[in-house]
Amino acid sequence: MKYYLIVGEASGDLHASHLMSALKQEDPEADFRFYGGDLMATVGGTLVKHYRELAYMGFIPVLLHLRTIFANMKLCKQDILQWNPDVVILVDYPGFNLDIAKFVHSKTTIPVYYYISPKIWAWKEYRIKNIKRDVNEMFSILPFEVDFYKKHNYPIHYVGNPTMDEVTAFKTEHNESFQDFITRNNLPDKPIIAILAGSRKQEIKDNLQKMLDAASQFPSHHLVLAGAPGISPEYYQEFIGKYKIDIIFNQTYYLLQQADVALVTSGTATLETALFKVPQVVCYYIAAGKLVSFLRKLVLKVKYISLVNLIAGKEVVKELVADTMTVKNMQEEINLLVNDNQYRSNMLTGYEEMSEILGKPGAPLHAAQKMVKFIKKRKISS
Repeated sequence: MKYYLIVGEASGDLHASHLMSALKQEDPEADFRFYGGDLMATVGGTLVKHYRELAYMGFIPVLLHLRTIFANMKLCKQDILQWNPDVVILVDYPGFNLDIAKFVHSKTTIPVYYYISPKIWAWKEYRIKNIKRDVNEMFSILPFEVDFYKKHNYPIHYVGNPTMDEVTAFKTEHNESFQDFITRNNLPDKPIIAILAGSRKQEIKDNLQKMLDAASQFPSHHLVLAGAPGISPEYYQEFIGKYKIDIIFNQTYYLLQQADVALVTSGTATLETALFKVPQVVCYYIAAGKLVSFLRKLVLKVKYISLVNLIAGKEVVKELVADTMTVKNMQEEINLLVNDNQYRSNMLTGYEEMSEILGKPGAPLHAAQKMVKFIKKRKISS
């Protein structure tokens, strides 16, 4: 069968590549065509557009690239019509993908499946109308989304969380010692504070300097920055300056496996850090912090921003966001994580409870099995 997939960023490329591998297990004849990335291309099929040509974050960058965005969207719609797949599978990236879903639903009889729901439970809840109208099946990776969609009379499928799969697989395959890790990366023999400052330039610009100001006050630890894909070493140097810190690229999981503490911007990285059992502070600076904090209370529909706390349904990790992300607040939290054993222990216990809620590995395979079953059933009924 023919599968058309659309992702818009690095995390989507990762999750979609695993889904594609699982689809090939269930359907050996699977033929893929996609807007995606290098990992998806490794699985096989035809890469129409790389996500690097799609990913624009923030009002100004989007405004400056509107012509490119619309051109990519038009090409995608035309390509779907011409290829006529058995299913279109959308992966997160709602600004682009919900428009594609609307087009496919209105112009074709091709079913639309969504793998990794847009975070409409956090904001833009009105998008539920579009999803109910344009998306045939939703495959969720966050357990609390089931109740959210149930409230809107839209049944979805919780298939597990792919990050659980990815971390579990890494731990199974890699058991490097701390000494081997620091020797291989030429690092000093000190406990590590890992810095995960985001995957986009704007996030790094907003967060990294303050994270370094706070973490550098702990001389007992060495700072190691996880370099994001697509971000050059030169860009990081703009913010590092005087600080004693090493940058390692393409080794985030290796780093988390060895870290003592982590400073993490909100996103999937918070969940990854928790699954590696690294005590963390969630940090996300936004300009005009007090105003943003006020607006957040009005706009956001959820109490937390980190996946760890959202999944657990309570505060497991400290979230320092907008006006609360100060150097002083981060220093106080790092001090607790480094020196207060009971505080660390409570956080690690919270991680265990969160893992239980997430469930066992197998998300891509569970999703693939359901997708293939639904497509075959649809073919028989038609």
